[in-house]
Amino acid sequence: MAEPAPIDISKHCLAVRLRRMNRAVTAIYDDAIRPLGVKISQLNILVVADRRGEPTPSDVGRILHLEASTLSRNLERMRRRGWIESVPSAGDGRLQPFRLTDSGRRLLSEAHPMWKNAQEKASALLGEETVKAIMSSPAATLGKG
Repeated sequence: MAEPAPIDISKHCLAVRLRRMNRAVTAIYDDAIRPLGVKISQLNILVVADRRGEPTPSDVGRILHLEASTLSRNLERMRRRGWIESVPSAGDGRLQPFRLTDSGRRLLSEAHPMWKNAQEKASALLGEETVKAIMSSPAATLGKG
């Protein structure tokens, strides 16, 4: 006899387990870089901007799989903090490219050792096999750049 739906879902749902793991891992990184006033989600936006040069918000959203409203809120906060700036263009404002400022680059450099420490803690929490599986999963790749 099959298990009732609530029992089956609570025991076997990958989505809920991944969300719980994501929250635990995100907390490790956020705690590590909190002294700099940045969250790991924002740090990753800065990384993509640095690697891409002058991406549009849609480029970053596609690469990081972020919803437009979430990305827009983060970009506005990051502009106010002076970490990014808009690149002048004649196009649609929603498509307006942006780039890191000197302050944004300094932030990335300052965050790097903190990130490394968080990376070690997260790797220890997840275990070597899980880390390997995540890093090799096509669903987790950021693509080129």
